[in-house]
Amino acid sequence: MSASRIPPIQCLLTFEALARLRSVTQAAEELCVTPSAVSHRVRQLEQVLGVKLFGRADFSLTTEGIEYLAHVREGLATLQKFPSAQASPGRRKLRLAITPTFARSVLMPRLRQFAEAYPEIDLTLQVSIPLLDVVAEDADLTIRYGTGRYADVEHLCLLKDTVVPLASPAFVREYGPFVAPEDMEGVPLLRSPLEPWRTWFAAHRLDWAEPTDGSQFNDIGLMCDGAAAGMGVALVRLKLGAPWMENGSLVRLGNSPVFTQAVPSPHAHYLCWRTGTMDRWECNAFAEWLRNALN
Repeated sequence: MSASRIPPIQCLLTFEALARLRSVTQAAEELCVTPSAVSHRVRQLEQVLGVKLFGRADFSLTTEGIEYLAHVREGLATLQKFPSAQASPGRRKLRLAITPTFARSVLMPRLRQFAEAYPEIDLTLQVSIPLLDVVAEDADLTIRYGTGRYADVEHLCLLKDTVVPLASPAFVREYGPFVAPEDMEGVPLLRSPLEPWRTWFAAHRLDWAEPTDGSQFNDIGLMCDGAAAGMGVALVRLKLGAPWMENGSLVRLGNSPVFTQAVPSPHAHYLCWRTGTMDRWECNAFAEWLRNALN
């Protein structure tokens, strides 16, 4: 077979996964790609080979597919043996661009598990705030917080969250009691372009404009620190604000349903990568580990 007839490795991995799982959705989840990417790769493989690999809608293999699957698995098994036979050359480097508070509150408490599971992978963390155009362009994988409408990269939803207003206990005692949403009128509200107040206002039918005065932060962790220092009320994602709530430096404004209700954030955290990145086993391993660690 000439070099031009050798199928891309991602097509072979996708074919093997689909043949084993017999589900586009499950194959997509395992490979950390979209279902449409799975279908595209299988079609590409069939075009390169000039044969039909799957016979019916239940993804049963054709005779050619059964024969080819044996060759693919043998070839993949051979490739997987090579890194383990090398000592130092087998180490892999993985660069992850990550938002600061997600790193501190969500990733770091779990990162030792990854290091123990994959000691051959050296992970480099780089700060990234894509919503504010602070990006690490040389990163292999990026964790973004946003709408998920990313046409420039492949992506996987990692974590959805809810938002609640939080403040320091001393602040709540000074400005409270807080029983109804209207009790927040005139209270200092901390601001961040990453978490606008209009989400919470709309959920509670408050016809209030987005605050334009007061302290502003481009990092949720810094805003939590500001709220813990008594500077005002912060609108915080529960999973990101967990460390401050657990140590008691931030609390909900009151015990009434309006202040205990968690309002869904319009944004979520996504793992993003350029096409072809998941062909590297260290990138695929991290993506699969992170998705499982957060579920």
